[in-house]
Amino acid sequence: MPSLEGKTVFITGASRGIGKAIGLAAAREGANVVVAAKSDVPNPKLPGTIHDAAREMEAAGGRALAVRCDVRDEGEIAAAVATAVERFGAIDALVNNASAIFLAGTLETPMKRWDLMHQVNARATFACTQACLPHLERSANPHVLVLSPPLSLTPRWFAPHVAYTIAKYGMSMCVLGMAEEFRDRGVAVNALWPRTVIATAALNLLGGDALARHGRTPEIVADAAIAILRREARQCTGNFFVDEDVSSAPRGSATSLATPSRRARSSPPISSSSPERRVAPSDGGAVRAGTFAPPAGCAGCRTCPAARSTVSSPRSCSASPGRRRRRSATRRARDRPCRRAPGCGSRSRTTTTR
Repeated sequence: MPSLEGKTVFITGASRGIGKAIGLAAAREGANVVVAAKSDVPNPKLPGTIHDAAREMEAAGGRALAVRCDVRDEGEIAAAVATAVERFGAIDALVNNASAIFLAGTLETPMKRWDLMHQVNARATFACTQACLPHLERSANPHVLVLSPPLSLTPRWFAPHVAYTIAKYGMSMCVLGMAEEFRDRGVAVNALWPRTVIATAALNLLGGDALARHGRTPEIVADAAIAILRREARQCTGNFFVDEDVSSAPRGSATSLATPSRRARSSPPISSSSPERRVAPSDGGAVRAGTFAPPAGCAGCRTCPAARSTVSSPRSCSASPGRRRRRSATRRARDRPCRRAPGCGSRSRTTTTR
């Protein structure tokens, strides 16, 4: 598995929260970290600046470059990329972490909030990737990692905050399209999303301290991000990863991208406060949008109750001991977890946000 030592990682929105945690984790691996964000002066409401973050990353063992960059401005993006290449000589990985959030219904969402979310989320992801690609293509193991959810068209994940969901899904659609576009060029494009709520400054919009007490620290997302960036780019692209599945996968484990054998009829989401869906752990923690992949180690049951998929299998169903399926008979999965593979059909309900 390639090391990040001496590699250059360009991270947007890296002055605080998940972006900063990813930068610190990369610095501990000996990477060069480009801290690209707007916060170059202290803000009493949002502690942390790009300069503070860069100092912490250098103290962690890496090299860091603080670059003020408003990701809504392609001119500033181009200047930040040029400065990074001038300083470190290359860009080996891009982490599109910058994001804007406003959780409200259609009538309660001002158009300026719509514009902000689409500029910072989908547009900035496209623009930053576009600016970094010429340099990424010269890297030995180029990665683009986007902090966005797996795609699901279940209406109830749009209804409470349609503007935000569309903006985040715009990021995910960049992953879907660019992964295929640059597959033959060896540039990996993947998405990463937290399973549960992460305690960041964004929680001020979602319930503040009360919600933060139930959240996890950004480090779990950072660990998953580093694990993805260390994988072979040509063997790991087009995935929508969930943090805890990646973090729990053994280092060096296979990252096969075999197409899941069955398509889910529905994509149960995690909670109404996030455009996320519930997914079962798959090999290496990856799932494809709109599909269900059985977890590694699943030894016989061809169904997942969470996915409500239908199967045709002569093998016995471990969810119903002692019974055997009729050959070629199609049956709907029973509403109970598969006992063959821990985690299959998990019904845990959690909340996710950025």
